[in-house]
Amino acid sequence: MIGVCAAAYAAIGRLTDFGITFVGVAFWPAAVIPAIFAVLYGPLVGGAGAAIGIFARDMLFHGDPLLSLTAGVTSNFVMFFIIGYASQRSLDSKKLVLSTVLAGVIVAGGLLLPTVLLPDQFVAFTGLSTWEIVAIFAVTAIVSLSVMLIASRRWHEWRSYGVGSVLGQGIGAAIVAVGVWGYSQLFYSATAYFKAPIQASFIPIIFIWTFATEIPFVLLVGPPVIKACYRAFPSLGHGKRAEKRGE
Repeated sequence: MIGVCAAAYAAIGRLTDFGITFVGVAFWPAAVIPAIFAVLYGPLVGGAGAAIGIFARDMLFHGDPLLSLTAGVTSNFVMFFIIGYASQRSLDSKKLVLSTVLAGVIVAGGLLLPTVLLPDQFVAFTGLSTWEIVAIFAVTAIVSLSVMLIASRRWHEWRSYGVGSVLGQGIGAAIVAVGVWGYSQLFYSATAYFKAPIQASFIPIIFIWTFATEIPFVLLVGPPVIKACYRAFPSLGHGKRAEKRGE
């Protein structure tokens, strides 16, 4: 299943990035694929499948193995391992509140605070005013957390998945942002992927891009697909339910 996940992730990811990238980080609706595998088959399958798949995709896209290993492979393994691990855990009200607060700190810190702290860089990059940028990313954070909370209240079986998705995506996006920036400081030349070092002020922008272009697909597309898989193959859901009951 790791191989199936990796192959699907690499192929669908390359077909759906539409050539839209920011400093090497692609528009990425395919993030939902390893999230689904992580829930159905466990965190190791999701994490390893995502790591192998993103490496294959990167070789088809930019062909720089060291860049992929630095930012893509590491972030994808951590991201989807966390989603799979959290999805296997049953969260009571106390754990849900604590996890939601932690997720909120990650999202608000990554999406909103850099916009306030680095207004000139954000204005230069987007062409929008500071307050327009603040409003856009505040809404992004609020919508992400709201979807997670609504899903956990209305569909109790998805509360762990929602929390894991926000935490995993937040931590993974941070690894991507720092990894891409660090790589560009060491490996740049006229013939390399990066022609010049990336400014440190772009770290939060990369974080925002990565998080905002992945989390909606993971939160909204993942649950109905996973539910359909459980209905088609009841044995997939039995293992998860048995684990929660301690069997």
